[in-house]
Amino acid sequence: MSEDRKTFKVQSSALSDRGLNERRPLNEDAFLHDPARNVFAVADGVGGAEAGEVASQTAIEVLDEAFRHQVEGADVEDLMELAIQRANASIHQMAQEHAKFSMMATTIVALHVKDNIATFGHVGDSRLYRLTPDGVLHRETEDHSIVEEEVRAGRMTPEQAANHPSKNVISRALGAEQGVEVDMKTMEVEDGTEFLLCTDGITRHVSDNELRQLMVISNSLDELCSELKRRCYERGAEDNLTVIVVRVGEHLKAGERLADLEPTITPESEPVHAVQSNGSQADTTFLPASRIAFPAPASQPTMVEPLNVAAPAPAKGGSGAMRLFGVVVVLLLIGGAFYAGARYKERIPFLASKAQPAQVAAPASTPVPEEPFVKFERARRQVEPCPTKSSLSFSRTALISSTLPQRFSSGSNRIDLRFRALHDVGGQRRVQQSFREGFAVV
Repeated sequence: MSEDRKTFKVQSSALSDRGLNERRPLNEDAFLHDPARNVFAVADGVGGAEAGEVASQTAIEVLDEAFRHQVEGADVEDLMELAIQRANASIHQMAQEHAKFSMMATTIVALHVKDNIATFGHVGDSRLYRLTPDGVLHRETEDHSIVEEEVRAGRMTPEQAANHPSKNVISRALGAEQGVEVDMKTMEVEDGTEFLLCTDGITRHVSDNELRQLMVISNSLDELCSELKRRCYERGAEDNLTVIVVRVGEHLKAGERLADLEPTITPESEPVHAVQSNGSQADTTFLPASRIAFPAPASQPTMVEPLNVAAPAPAKGGSGAMRLFGVVVVLLLIGGAFYAGARYKERIPFLASKAQPAQVAAPASTPVPEEPFVKFERARRQVEPCPTKSSLSFSRTALISSTLPQRFSSGSNRIDLRFRALHDVGGQRRVQQSFREGFAVV
């Protein structure tokens, strides 16, 4: 950096407006415009209603306080970084102590110009542009947002980032955490350099190339601010909008700019264009007006990004009929298997064993009458092993005393067993008849 510092006249103009969004009755943007000390800053509050307004205003007040008490010879870059970090601590403490401020945060971008030295720092996605004397527009800040970090990492294209559902989610903000990292830069400037500080309420409606054209052709800084507001209103003005334009040295007319109207040079090396759903680039895109520093777990609506997925091929007409036919065939095969098993169950062991209970339950056929001799012999064999357990229903003593002579009362066990068997087979009457016949023979 050169030791010989040149002194340039510094001119500036600022404008802030609520926009046209009825859901945002308050202007949550805040700005610092101090031409006496050449300190400029814009802040975009996050958190809704009072919370966002309190956060942005707190950041601006802390920064202003730091430069109002600046010590002669102090390092400006260190002073600005320390002031921004103190603002972060103040906002974070208020968010912890008051429930209604629990989600508040803010972005900030600040610029200090002294002689030919410019110092700037930023947190969030509020931007600072620098227009060189030869007409080239540089974006000096990198957005601290989810999609811009993906673009810088090469995982997303600028076109995808323009329509991504998380394009409004910022990854770094004042008050979101207890500590914050501030991006700082100090550089020399030339005569005719211009700076533009703005919130995303401007950049969501005006492209970088359009900003460059307006800065080149505008002679008045006030007119430039008014024109930016007018174009935002024409395109919806869905968010609060704030812009500060700073000119270092004399104004250079459009004819004195050496470069033609070329694309803006950004930290991503190419401008970000909004892309419509059909793939064509759109000159004007109405992006949703919101600032999100804390991704909400459930309360925030989720926007689904349209995917270019090929339509599924139509199903063939006969597939349903073929499936039905296949099911019918399978059922027929199963039914045939069961029928064959039932028909030839004697040949299939497991089927025959399962069918046996049914045979037991079937009514028994009429028994064939036994021959008298066979019946008698079977009854005799049942009685002979245990002569004492005869089932005669009459008393042996009574029968002998009433029908036989006394000599038969002590007859052999063999005759006794025979008559017992006859009694079991034919009954009492047949036994009495046999006794009479036996008595006659004797």
